[in-house]
Amino acid sequence: MDNWQAWFTVAVLGLVFFQLAFTHVATDLALISGVAMLLLTGILTPEQALAGLANEGMVTVALLFVVSAGMTETGGIAWIAERIFGRPKTPERAIARLAIPAATASAFMNNTPLVAMLIPAVNDWAKQIRVASSKLMIPLSYAAILGGTCTLIGTSTNIVVNGLVIEKAQLGNAALPLGGLNMFDITWVGLPACIVGLGFILATNRWLLPDRRPPISDRDDPRQYTVEMSVTPDSPLIGKTIEDAGLRHLQGVFLAEINRDDQVLPAVSPQERLRANDLLVFVGVVDSVVDLRKIRGLAPATDQVAKITVPSRDRCLIEAVVSNTCPIVGKTIRDGRFRTRYDAVVIAVARNGERINKKIGDIVLEPGDTLLLESEPAFADRQRNSRDFFLVSRLENSAPPQHEKAIIAIVILIGLVVALTANVPTVIAAMGAAAAMLLTRCTSIGAARRSIDWETLLAIAASFAMGKALEVTGAAAAIGQSVMDLAGGHPWITLAVMYAITLVVTELITNNAAAALMFPLAISTADSVGSSYYPFIIVVMMAASAGFATPIGYQTNLMVYGPGGYRFSDYLRIGVPLDILIGIVSVGLAPIFFPFFP
Repeated sequence: MDNWQAWFTVAVLGLVFFQLAFTHVATDLALISGVAMLLLTGILTPEQALAGLANEGMVTVALLFVVSAGMTETGGIAWIAERIFGRPKTPERAIARLAIPAATASAFMNNTPLVAMLIPAVNDWAKQIRVASSKLMIPLSYAAILGGTCTLIGTSTNIVVNGLVIEKAQLGNAALPLGGLNMFDITWVGLPACIVGLGFILATNRWLLPDRRPPISDRDDPRQYTVEMSVTPDSPLIGKTIEDAGLRHLQGVFLAEINRDDQVLPAVSPQERLRANDLLVFVGVVDSVVDLRKIRGLAPATDQVAKITVPSRDRCLIEAVVSNTCPIVGKTIRDGRFRTRYDAVVIAVARNGERINKKIGDIVLEPGDTLLLESEPAFADRQRNSRDFFLVSRLENSAPPQHEKAIIAIVILIGLVVALTANVPTVIAAMGAAAAMLLTRCTSIGAARRSIDWETLLAIAASFAMGKALEVTGAAAAIGQSVMDLAGGHPWITLAVMYAITLVVTELITNNAAAALMFPLAISTADSVGSSYYPFIIVVMMAASAGFATPIGYQTNLMVYGPGGYRFSDYLRIGVPLDILIGIVSVGLAPIFFPFFP
């Protein structure tokens, strides 16, 4: 590197890494601040700095958040997760039940949409099986990455490299196929690497993956609600035992009793079978009550919900504390005509942590009672300054699922998978699926907007800009060439160095940018040692996808960063040994299946 811009870019990148690794600065803020310094010094033009905002990858991720919202709001993703993931008893089994299907699916569809759609399902599933999300989110990302290396269409990285192969062949390089690589050429190396990688994650998760849980137990929340849920006549839970229905080990809530035909069944056995119209009495914290509302076949045990004027898809849950000046203090909820007065229905009542052993309508309200209400979001705005309630707050993501539209959402998802498998551009397929979700009202425009994780999107856009700076200043190419000169011309050593430098570039910028940057170097290096191009091409494809050691090395790593509650060091701890392991497999197998000198 013989210019100050390259050195300055490397220094800025080091500063960003330092912030991510040793401070609590948000990922997007650290990356954006780095881009700002490069912009102010003229290393990046405004167009280059902002180009990431229009990048297909970032736009695709944004659209997939909308698709994911449709799947979540209809309960479709929960339905799929329940059938695929099951209810494992240990974190190791949970990781296996998650990673194997994710890797298999990723081999035939782009891993970015796969991870985007599974994140909310895995988050809910983690609560149900009482496993920390931090134990599952990195395995989800890594499994999708590893599965993507098994076929030519599994990841955009492979597609980018194949496009470069075709371009080089069309320019007259007779050693490369005009039609590009075959669908399963990379499988000879990718599949063994995937198996070894998943085995490593399963074997080491206990020590290398963090187990982060809230510092306060779910049962320490003083707002213990008593809520009554009814088994609907068409419920899929009818005939299932309490354990099979997944109601025994719910996090933060327990089934206190069942009311059936005017009989009370206390201390409910896990083998008790549910019947239509059973009244289930749960006691738990507010987040768990929200989760109960999302279980298909359970509904609030009050006919007042059906009388709210607002459509169900536009409702949410709201918490409100009754003030001493509320006009219905001292009256029952029924006599005070709560629904008529406020166009809201009381779902549950919390009172100083004690259980209120009465039906909702018969509860006499007292000052200080915390009410869990179902109403339109505007209720919180109307009552926030009212003398009737204190501390009115809306619960996010609490709208009741539209289970009747779950089939529609699943069909749209299947259509997305089919389109991606048929090589329809990812952004077009995602745009069509997102539009279908909105047109069929599987999700509303408001919910779609709220579903977009802007922190993740800004981080992805900023990482593209950082990668562009390394490219335009020549820093990445200079580092790569310097390291390659150390290999001394030996094919195996040169191949190992090629993997290492491509891996470093991938961790510093992005997978696709690394692949495009290192491909010409791989071709020239193969020429210099008189080798076949194939082992070098395969190793570049594998290394460009092996961005396990940093959250910015691969888009899916960034996507799970927030939901998993991770720190930068978490990726280093498990990602560095996994990078090395995949490198050993790739460098070891590529020359066996694709000899240096055929």
